[in-house]
Amino acid sequence: MTQRSPFRYFKTSPEIIRLAVMMYIRFPLSLRNVEDLLHERGVDISHETVRFWWHRFGPLFASEIRKRRIEGMRTSHWRWNLDEMFVKINGERHYLWRAVDHEGEVLESFVTKTRDKKAALKFLKKAMRKHGRVEVLVTDKLRSYGAALREIGAADRQVTGRWLNNRVENSHQPFRRRERAMLRFRRMRSLQKFASIHASVHNLFNQERSLTSRAHFKANRAAALTEWRGLCAA
Repeated sequence: MTQRSPFRYFKTSPEIIRLAVMMYIRFPLSLRNVEDLLHERGVDISHETVRFWWHRFGPLFASEIRKRRIEGMRTSHWRWNLDEMFVKINGERHYLWRAVDHEGEVLESFVTKTRDKKAALKFLKKAMRKHGRVEVLVTDKLRSYGAALREIGAADRQVTGRWLNNRVENSHQPFRRRERAMLRFRRMRSLQKFASIHASVHNLFNQERSLTSRAHFKANRAAALTEWRGLCAA
């Protein structure tokens, strides 16, 4: 049975919808910035249309990216770096837990109101249920990690060090730039949704530019764009 296209009831072409969603999620742009950039290209839409598109298609695109990467065996079971970052929602502090592999690919994002043992345990169980068990877990010295890992029998896999967690610390930066452009978040659900979608899009386009030659970078960038343009194709 042929899968029905998710764009079937939209007058706008799928190419424009994909472009608008990519611009909003990937780059530190506001909804009105995306509206203005598309207007320069002859596409006259409202910023509320961009909002609707990313809410409607963002999860679909992210799900397909994750599915393709899992099928391509791109998930690492060697070493994960774990860290939590502060995010304010309506002036109240929340915590965005993130797991990153040794290549800088974001494996999991999880939002909680606390950073105690219970929150760390939920985060670890969710990540391991989706990606399997891992050989080494690099964390900071937050005691919640140790308590949670002891409960699941993985305390011997934990590694802490002063600079060992730089990989995940650096991976926070793209999300921080997006957070500032969005003027923060209003609800936990919207933060969880955007963090998950942003991680998938970042994984697709993240090329570790400083570590490759110009020719290799251009080839990978073209391949990522080709894959993006083929998402949810009928």
